[in-house]
Amino acid sequence: MDLNKKIWQWVVLLVLSLIWGSSFILMKRGLDAFTNNQVAAFRIFISYLAFLPFAIKHINKLKKENIISLLIVGFIGNAIPAMLFTKAQTRIDSSLAGMLNSLTPMFTLFVGLLFYKSRILLINIAGILLGLIGAIGLVNNGQNILTGDNSYAIFIVVATIFYGISVNEIKFKLPSMSGIAIASLSFFFIGPFAGIYLLFTDYSSAINSGLFLPSLGYISILAIFGSFFAVMLFNTLIKYTSAIFGASVTYIIPLIAIMWGVVDGEPFTINHLLWITVILVGIYLVNKRKLITIH
Repeated sequence: MDLNKKIWQWVVLLVLSLIWGSSFILMKRGLDAFTNNQVAAFRIFISYLAFLPFAIKHINKLKKENIISLLIVGFIGNAIPAMLFTKAQTRIDSSLAGMLNSLTPMFTLFVGLLFYKSRILLINIAGILLGLIGAIGLVNNGQNILTGDNSYAIFIVVATIFYGISVNEIKFKLPSMSGIAIASLSFFFIGPFAGIYLLFTDYSSAINSGLFLPSLGYISILAIFGSFFAVMLFNTLIKYTSAIFGASVTYIIPLIAIMWGVVDGEPFTINHLLWITVILVGIYLVNKRKLITIH
């Protein structure tokens, strides 16, 4: 698989979309038995165990100049968003969570321009805005996200800001490190904290629910595929493309989240299809490279 070729970049983008688009329903099933913090902690700790052999292999790449960046990727790019998403999904649908996640490219663009001096094409900005319009259209498809339980959507908005910071940190501050090194070493820092939390949390409600093992199984799938495998793939992708293109995976994620929502009894309308089409056109424009740039 040659990620210098655009076709493979799109293949990886679609694979990531399938994995992460399925993560919301997996979080929902994990919440059947566990609290939101337990789901997040299990996800992080299981991923940490999977990454541990790779972290040990790459431990010699820990340098004074990259520790802060790896801490940012670990805590701001993985640990805190994991907690924010599970908190949000205690009150909102998994499909809406997937839709809101598509705000990530917009914040990646803004953070890159403001703090990382990234070069952005005008056509990329058009793609970001078009994708954002599609995402807003999906979110507002008969819902008011600012009232009632949907006010929990603010947790996901904050998480997408953190994702934008992490993506830019990887692209501009860790260019010499491989995707697997970044992923394994960032989880090397956050995994022990999740483990300590799990040692002292109360599992009585989860055990009494009768769904302890099934929910733990769903969380394990979420950790292995949604964190371990996908994070390595994502970190590698943005090294061969751009921070914005990598983040545009979150524009396809709503498609998968909606599909799982339909399976789980959530509605799908012609309006969904319209806004999904807008999003896909936006992704195409995000990947353009040869028009006027701004700085």
